[in-house]
Amino acid sequence: MMFRIFLTIPVITCLLTSCKSAGEITEGPVSPQFTLAFGSCNRHDLPNLLWDDVLDSDPDLWIWGGDIIYGDTSDMELLRSYYQAQRRVPGYRQLRRKIPVTGTWDDHDYGLNDGGADFEKRAESQVQILDFLEVGEDDPRRNRDGIYTSMSFSEGQIKVILLDTRFFRSPLIPDTTGPKRYRPGTGGTILGEAQWNWLSRELNNSKAYFNIIVSSIQVLSSEHGYETWGNFPEERQRLLDLIGDSKANGVIILSGDRHISEFSKEKIEKLNYPLIDFTSSGLTHSYDTYDGEPNPYRVGEVISTTSFGLLEFFVYEGRVTMEIVGDNGVVLSRLEQDY
Repeated sequence: MMFRIFLTIPVITCLLTSCKSAGEITEGPVSPQFTLAFGSCNRHDLPNLLWDDVLDSDPDLWIWGGDIIYGDTSDMELLRSYYQAQRRVPGYRQLRRKIPVTGTWDDHDYGLNDGGADFEKRAESQVQILDFLEVGEDDPRRNRDGIYTSMSFSEGQIKVILLDTRFFRSPLIPDTTGPKRYRPGTGGTILGEAQWNWLSRELNNSKAYFNIIVSSIQVLSSEHGYETWGNFPEERQRLLDLIGDSKANGVIILSGDRHISEFSKEKIEKLNYPLIDFTSSGLTHSYDTYDGEPNPYRVGEVISTTSFGLLEFFVYEGRVTMEIVGDNGVVLSRLEQDY
């Protein structure tokens, strides 16, 4: 495990309901049972200074949160060449040799900026990302629409649920009355019914201690006017209701897209822990002119420099530490949560 430098800005510790029994004593330092690193917004044609830091953090898994490359094209040969360029990046090649890799897509690797079900090459694009992720030919994602999937780690203690927020998504509604790009509307879908039914089964049947939902776009922060689950309020509420009704253990949302990193937290009815949306974005370029935006669920400060996300799961203590990590292993923000 790497030696990480801690800055004084901003460090957050949130200790709520613990699953430890009364009088339980832990002697000596406790190591995490599982470490997960993730990130998004990675230009294949720009230097990524973070791959060595990801490797130094010694994760058990790397998750792409979307925008693995910047394709924005319906030319599938060109899109494939961009993925191949990313595979040749020395730092990423080293990571792939040492760490399992999985992930989902967002608009720029999907092929159409802010695109959804209206992208005419979505099926062809699906083949390209599955090839990049080295998904086997017998995997269900090879024979159905959308790249959503789930997988379990650490003897079933950690479940990762990867959503597809692109393939089925209804059109966005432009905001023609103000400075925002999009506004909320009624109706429409983000996941589509087949994926919704699948997600319901995944959460309701999960026995994992922690359930990690990966959404390429933010779920909790919804007032900034860019892409967010908040543009589909009924879909957002449906997701929160599903999480609460399932009573799944330790649900954490990982998101990207925004070129900023931040923690958001909301109390959900029927859950005995807060729902955290950990946004980590971007890996090669960030919103360096960021000057503020509303987010009533934000915990701490927005990080607008390049970074990746790191989660360490102390399964038997029911605790997770979450860090936004910058170049040279500098911890830019930290959140600790008991479950």
